[in-house]
Amino acid sequence: MVTQEQRRRQLAREKFLRQQQRRTAARRKSHMRNTVVASVLGVIVVGSVVSYATGVFKNDDKKANAGAEVTPSASPTSKAPDPCAKPAEGAVKSLSWKTEPAMTIDKSADYTMKLATTCGAIDVALKTAAAPHTVNSFDFLAGKGFFDHTKCHRLTTNGIYVLQCGDPKGTGSGGPGYTIPDENLKDTSLKGGIYPAGTIAMANTGQKHTGGSQFFLVYQDSQLPASYTPFGTISKSGLTVLKKIAAAGESTGQGDGAPNATVVINKLTVTKS
Repeated sequence: MVTQEQRRRQLAREKFLRQQQRRTAARRKSHMRNTVVASVLGVIVVGSVVSYATGVFKNDDKKANAGAEVTPSASPTSKAPDPCAKPAEGAVKSLSWKTEPAMTIDKSADYTMKLATTCGAIDVALKTAAAPHTVNSFDFLAGKGFFDHTKCHRLTTNGIYVLQCGDPKGTGSGGPGYTIPDENLKDTSLKGGIYPAGTIAMANTGQKHTGGSQFFLVYQDSQLPASYTPFGTISKSGLTVLKKIAAAGESTGQGDGAPNATVVINKLTVTKS
């Protein structure tokens, strides 16, 4: 006959065995996760340029931009103070069109674009003659208030150095509903596979002629294939604003994520000079 003390000891042994089994399973799971994470990080470090060359800077209506995802391996990082002001009052407009707007700009004229952001003004001299479809699209969308109150959703600080904006959804998956052709891919500024600091260029899906409304601003020379329409040059004061945003870092700590700074385009305007 089993005494009460023997029963107590038996239950204690069973409890201990269950705990050991759980701990063993947890260790195995942790080991597998660390192995996968190490493998992924290795691919990122070794193949950073290759990954960007295959279309990391995407404007994809079907899925959210990978840059908005937080890598499981990312450890908490201390954020620098937000260098930007609060966004202006107002909401993003929900607008969409089926076809590219008709050409209404003067292709022989000079146009400038101004991004009035929460972090400061970013002025851009547009390359109208070299990228007329792109400039015309921005002129059209700006006139509709398409970019107003939109967030710049992505900052990269490793390998390539850009701030990506122009998505009304703020996720990397939004656009105007239409696409525009690639232009100016043989621009003389694109030398040695480098998009120089001060370039503004179109994002795309990795396929030809898939630009929409998303664009990226290069704040430091970045190695990229010549497949992203360069359509303007950022002013020196605009570069200063971009570097201030970059200094605040991005959310993942891995060099690619949402900017820690509150970067919102309060208003975007295009003006004929």
